[in-house]
Amino acid sequence: MDSTTIALVAAHEDDAEELVALRIAAMRDSLTRIGRFDPQRARERFLSGYSPAHTRHIALAGRRVGFVVVKPEQERLLLDHLYIHPDSQGRGLGAMVLARIIDEARAHGLPLRVGALRDSDSNRFYLRHGFKLVAQEEFDNYYLLTV
Repeated sequence: MDSTTIALVAAHEDDAEELVALRIAAMRDSLTRIGRFDPQRARERFLSGYSPAHTRHIALAGRRVGFVVVKPEQERLLLDHLYIHPDSQGRGLGAMVLARIIDEARAHGLPLRVGALRDSDSNRFYLRHGFKLVAQEEFDNYYLLTV
């Protein structure tokens, strides 16, 4: 599979519930592991910051398998969400999408920031792709990639 088989498709306001369900499915194991799995809280957190203009579905062969949210911040980009449905994980899709997002950040000449749940496998993922740990809080790690 190469990156041309993945499409990033604009999201719309009425996609919110589908995206919430995908986010909950993707985060369930990590949040359960630390005793913080609460589907209602996850739903409310996502919907409170949902921005269709910055959200894209990840489509593989026309089927939605994840989504990515990249928001502009002061002099950098925030990779706010990158989720692949558990049924599609482990196939390199996240790495392909991240490579595209890094290319976009590079094209804008902006560093890329991301947060990850402290006990999530995503921490190794971001470190493997060149991000540097810049801050830690009670539940989250924050990383920066200077492009």
